[in-house]
Amino acid sequence: MPSLKDLKVRIKSVKSTQKITKAMKMVAASKLRRAREAAEASRPYALAMESMVERLAAGYRSQPENAPKLLVGTGSDKKHLLIVTTADRGLCGAFNGSIVRAARRRVAELEAQGKTVRLYTIGRKGRDLLGQDFRKQIAGGRTDVAKKTVAYATADEIAADIFDIMAREGIDVVSIVYNHFKSAIQQVVTFRQLVPLAARAGATEGVQEAYDYEPEESEILADLLPRNIAMQVFKALLESAASEQGARMNAMESATKNAGEMIKKLSLRYNRTRQANITKELIEIISGAEAL
Repeated sequence: MPSLKDLKVRIKSVKSTQKITKAMKMVAASKLRRAREAAEASRPYALAMESMVERLAAGYRSQPENAPKLLVGTGSDKKHLLIVTTADRGLCGAFNGSIVRAARRRVAELEAQGKTVRLYTIGRKGRDLLGQDFRKQIAGGRTDVAKKTVAYATADEIAADIFDIMAREGIDVVSIVYNHFKSAIQQVVTFRQLVPLAARAGATEGVQEAYDYEPEESEILADLLPRNIAMQVFKALLESAASEQGARMNAMESATKNAGEMIKKLSLRYNRTRQANITKELIEIISGAEAL
């Protein structure tokens, strides 16, 4: 049975932990507001770029032999590159674990179909967790992506890494997995195929005007397709950053509540133990007095 001193030390320790988790919750809430605004602001631009690429690519769907590789792929799907987007830090609930589990399931599914899978990790947690089982399959990665704010230049560098890996290892299909931010309490694990470009339902719906492009569509696509991939990576990074802060805020709120409940239980135990010791001492005093 712990002594009063031990209980007092434990209560003090839990109170210190509660102060830390409460402060982390407030910091995450502050960062969440900025990250959410950035993620929501990126969505219209990313959607407009997708629609533009779809309009330009419509004429190539029927003649894939003349289309760019980034649009229609290599004609095979034997080699896959999966980009896994996680955080550099923990203490954010199931944020990292859900992404890593989804990535492991996807790798298992593809390998069961006889495909070759390579991984590109964004974030320390993904690199460390996936490195335990797929160290030889990791083709590259980045860390400290969202140390302060997510920059488009970082997404552009990641896209350049992806193109290098595709050329070096003959990758046929490139996909990215990330947490899509829906609200502070809901983040959805999302898979998105980047190469070949997956046709989005309704991307060109309602567009009936005929456009004359200058320069030609092929030249515009050659420049726009790499930009589109960089933009989709940038959008995934922003969504992931917002989701991370939302998950951390909820995790720290739960930790703060749990610490409060533990403090109440320990305080009750401390008071009962103290009362029992006082009662024991009184009994000993009374018994000694009667013995005299």
